[in-house]
Amino acid sequence: MIYLNHLGIICAPGNSREEVWRRVFESAESGITPTEQYSPGRTLPLGCVNAALPAIGHLPLQQRSRNNQLALAALAQIRTEVDAAIARFGANRIGIMIGTSTSGIAESEAALREHVASGKLPDTYHYGQQELGSPATMLASVLGTNGPAYVHSTACASSSKAMASAARLLNMGLCDAVICGGVDSLCAFTVAGFASLESVSDVRCNPLSANRKGINIGEGAALFLMTREPAAVALRGWGESSDAHHMSAPDPAGTGATIAMEKALARAGIKSAQIDYINLHGTATLQNDAMESRAVHGLFGNDVAVSSTKGFTGHALGAAGAIEAALCWLAMQDDNAEGVLPPHLWDGERDTGLPALNAVAPGTRLGRRVEWALSNSFAFGGANAALVFGRG
Repeated sequence: MIYLNHLGIICAPGNSREEVWRRVFESAESGITPTEQYSPGRTLPLGCVNAALPAIGHLPLQQRSRNNQLALAALAQIRTEVDAAIARFGANRIGIMIGTSTSGIAESEAALREHVASGKLPDTYHYGQQELGSPATMLASVLGTNGPAYVHSTACASSSKAMASAARLLNMGLCDAVICGGVDSLCAFTVAGFASLESVSDVRCNPLSANRKGINIGEGAALFLMTREPAAVALRGWGESSDAHHMSAPDPAGTGATIAMEKALARAGIKSAQIDYINLHGTATLQNDAMESRAVHGLFGNDVAVSSTKGFTGHALGAAGAIEAALCWLAMQDDNAEGVLPPHLWDGERDTGLPALNAVAPGTRLGRRVEWALSNSFAFGGANAALVFGRG
């Protein structure tokens, strides 16, 4: 089997596993805050990381970005275990598989503003900072590994697909360990882009609600050390599909989403009734929530516990799948014997036009350990991914 041995995470609710657990699972405290930083003249609620990030002055210029700082912050939490894996297996047997959608776009924005003002780009800028492959290249350089290292960039499904690819590397025998997950950083480009689609909410996102108005964009990173060595949580199944329906809107029937979930269940070798908890993609847009509600209800009915955790983290785009996988991982650890679940933050006003799902209220417990969890990621262009986690 493929195991998720160790986790490093940084996102709006916290800068460590312990802080994320406390704010999400225990106190149901959102990390969404209002700011004009990425939308001058318009205050928007965003999932910002406000912690001090690792220094990057030692990196080559083309690798210096806030995006890579977030990746290094997550790596620092598992660095001891990663270094031990490198020593045990050898640098050429370690893979790096990352999802991102922004990379260093924020650095390019700042450089272009200076170019407009002064007529030249700053000496601190290198185009490579926004190369999508930068996070994997940087991590390989910092760690001294030379196994497969690349990035998935399929919008909001990026890091879920990266985790599936990491599992395939292990199953093919190309690696003995993979550092996998996702990282994305806030920038004006993505905020303006989603605003132009009228998909951005000016209040905290409200997934599944009749009053939902759109997304809150967020940022963060989650990195796993994935190996075949037993651990509490295993990646038991994954499924991927493509809607081929529209550039930005999902197939309203949810056919592609259903296919991805069915494939993940089949690979895990379990029935839909065995799933204890589903982390929804749950963006709080009209079309995504409608599609996902129908697809989940059609496959699982209305009894399984579900939540969208984007009310805590914001929608971290290319990092969303990994961050939400991390919340499933936290829920499935040995010390969560009562099965405390990540709650669903919303106003409780159901959309009566959609199937009623069993949204997790704060403080909800299964009364036993979480044995099986599923996490959904659905992206622009109809790129769908579903991950199934099982107790190891």
